[in-house]
Amino acid sequence: VKQRSLEDALWHLGKVRAERILRPIEGPAWAYRFRARLSVRHVAKKNTVLVGFHERNSRYVADIKSCRVLPGHVSDLLLPLRDLIGAMDARDSCPQIEVACGDELTALVLRHLVPLTPADRDRLRMFAADHGVVQPIQWWLQPKGPDTVQPLDLPSRSLCYGLPGFGIKMPFRPTDFTQVNPYINQVLVARALKLLEPNSPDRVIDWFCGLGNFTLALATLAGTVLGVEGSTELVARARENLALNQQDRQGHAPFAPTEFLARDLFQIDAAALLALGTARKWLIDPPREGALALVKSLVDLQQGRQDPLGWVAPHRIVYVSCNPATLARDAGLLVHQAGYECRAAGVINMFAHTAHIESIALFERPT
Repeated sequence: VKQRSLEDALWHLGKVRAERILRPIEGPAWAYRFRARLSVRHVAKKNTVLVGFHERNSRYVADIKSCRVLPGHVSDLLLPLRDLIGAMDARDSCPQIEVACGDELTALVLRHLVPLTPADRDRLRMFAADHGVVQPIQWWLQPKGPDTVQPLDLPSRSLCYGLPGFGIKMPFRPTDFTQVNPYINQVLVARALKLLEPNSPDRVIDWFCGLGNFTLALATLAGTVLGVEGSTELVARARENLALNQQDRQGHAPFAPTEFLARDLFQIDAAALLALGTARKWLIDPPREGALALVKSLVDLQQGRQDPLGWVAPHRIVYVSCNPATLARDAGLLVHQAGYECRAAGVINMFAHTAHIESIALFERPT
């Protein structure tokens, strides 16, 4: 069903048909969701607390006691979390707990609308000590927006996930964007690089690079790599991840020269694209809005609306998408205006049991 939805979007929105349909990337259907936002509600009339997801198309929190799409040790926390919140002084002002699991640590981010009392802080510490058996638990507090998130206690440990095939560890904060499904992410990174075929002579640009999920893997194969992201903070932390992984490459390929830059990719134009130089291969991994400004800038250079001064369009582009509609829109521009051919496309079942569609497509310029 997801594959057909992708094909329909490509054709009806972009008038593009992929030459080859890739086998869907799939993985464990249960216990895969390593990130989740749990709603919390104290129901005073029933003298109970609900912790879980909203009912379908409703503001009510479902009365769930377990959840099979969450890792087992997180599902086992749902009932204890009810008891914890019910015992807190701030039980009526804690609307949300965000869960983020790393390879060796689970972070729980408590959204609280009023300052927590010392007693409530102690209750959180006791909960972590009592229930962090399968995997240690670390509490983070969010009094206001996402920028206010801080660990309950210092020093704090870093969350981390791995790309073992490339010898890479990726530290992240619990509110950072990382892929929900770490099993699928490992396969996705490997497939993206297989389609892109980076090698030592190639300069590769990773657009919307985030913390370096694809960039660092590319750096094990390409000649030089540039990661571009809109947030200066993310770029700084991507550089930290690069430095961390450069320290010990024993048994793994060394990194190629790699750089990270901050650019607003939703406002990029042909002149800005030209200034970043020629790259033989691109990897594009945008948010749901897609990469319209970037693709339009490529079209402008291709169609001579700006003097390219020796600039050469990428020979190959791999586009990873979380929205088939914007992928199809951008694919239409790449194929019909920039001269690319859609060599392959396929879906990624990142969110099993849901209608959400992740996809990947390969575009290539005829030689």
